[in-house]
Amino acid sequence: MTAATERVVIVTGAARGIGAATARRLAADGFAVGVLDLDEGGAKATAEAIVADGGRAIGVAVDVADPDAVQAAVDRVATELGGPTVLINNAGVTRDNMLFKMTESDWDTVMNVHLRGAFLMTRAVQKHMVEAKFGRVVNLSSTSALGNRGQVNYSAAKAGLQGFTKTLAIELGKFGVTANAIAPGFIQTEMTKATAERMGVPFEDFIKGAAATIPVARVGQPEDIAHLVSFLVSEGAGFVSGQVIYAAGGPKA
Repeated sequence: MTAATERVVIVTGAARGIGAATARRLAADGFAVGVLDLDEGGAKATAEAIVADGGRAIGVAVDVADPDAVQAAVDRVATELGGPTVLINNAGVTRDNMLFKMTESDWDTVMNVHLRGAFLMTRAVQKHMVEAKFGRVVNLSSTSALGNRGQVNYSAAKAGLQGFTKTLAIELGKFGVTANAIAPGFIQTEMTKATAERMGVPFEDFIKGAAATIPVARVGQPEDIAHLVSFLVSEGAGFVSGQVIYAAGGPKA
């Protein structure tokens, strides 16, 4: 991407894990990156690492479930980097529990970050895409969308993102905008480490156990997902839209 064609991407939940790896990868691809996260320090650290490598990026604190905060963050990215035409809805949280122990707060928090957050972010960014007659939206779903014990909230949210993605593809396609979802399997991140801790299992054992069930015989890394995002937001992926791609080291769905 030359300076004249440099596009601006927003990545939510980009302080660490898949989001941070994706922000770094897209910066390497030539994008200017709006690094958004509830954790302002983490967002700025990711942005600073990109700048240190010669890229353009800013870190912005945002609660993706707050419409005013979302609009302010998108406006800031547009002012400082340019109009964002690529959006990676990656922000996510878990509040795992069995149904009979799950609180309303556990349910609402997960729904607000994943679904309301993706809705608010996409609504705010789409006008820049429509004006540019080009856009890419990638939503992070999960293999948990297929059902996962102790995650009735997370599973419902991640399945909801798939329907959200398909409808975006239908509504925005005529403006040159594609929308796709990635459903990762087991990825080695702080989130999966927290799951292991909650289960009382050493993380290395947790990883080994997961790898034993995966056809490629390893767990995923954040960079595996970043690589797939890189393809989906590329110029060459303009005929791929409304898809859910399971990146899980083997067949899912």
